[in-house]
Amino acid sequence: MRMGHFVNFNEELKKRTEEAERVIRKYLPEESGFAKTMAEAMNYSMTAGGKRLRPILIMETYRLFGGEGALCEPFMAAMEMIHTHSLIHDDLPALDNDDYRRGRLTTHKVYGEAMGILAGDGLLNLAFETAAAAFNDTDNPYRVGKAIQILGNKSGIYGMLGGQCVDVESEGTKISEEKLEFIHLNKTAALLEASMSIGALLAGADDEQLEIVLSVARDVGMAFQIQDDILDVTSTTEELG
Repeated sequence: MRMGHFVNFNEELKKRTEEAERVIRKYLPEESGFAKTMAEAMNYSMTAGGKRLRPILIMETYRLFGGEGALCEPFMAAMEMIHTHSLIHDDLPALDNDDYRRGRLTTHKVYGEAMGILAGDGLLNLAFETAAAAFNDTDNPYRVGKAIQILGNKSGIYGMLGGQCVDVESEGTKISEEKLEFIHLNKTAALLEASMSIGALLAGADDEQLEIVLSVARDVGMAFQIQDDILDVTSTTEELG
């Protein structure tokens, strides 16, 4: 009985992942014109697979709070663009200097370091252009504007990038539990907080409900990063993909 539930969960997760994939691909840049190479590099990274956890969380939280229609879709794509931008830049020689991501060569190994930087920049910029498209599909522009504000805050110096900065500066040194928690809360949990908060907000959740969602997302993010740190130490390159 328990195994049956597990199989059903995997089937449902696969459906959600395929739905998120469909949404994401709808907003990818066209590979044409003088900037074709940058578009190709952006799309190479965006179509490399992955769990699509963040856009799925936006979609599911949106539906959980009664959201209907496609209002959350631009934010699903935008969130994955921001996440992918961070992966492209993380893999660069100046940071983690990784050759493989999700089982295949990293963007800078295929397109060169300069194009890797530009592809990451392109995705970050396109993310906010994409999120702003939600203004065209709503009669409540305040919610969309607030969601964009959350997206910017949680991905910037007071969120993901702030966590990455401290992580880079702390590499090779012994750090306090407080600083490690700061890194985890910002580098990883921030985008999960943004995803769930944006989904709930767009569906009309009130301030009290948003606080609950934020608390849950923060705990999930911490657990996710702790597991990731353990895998970094215990897993092989093949297992990590």
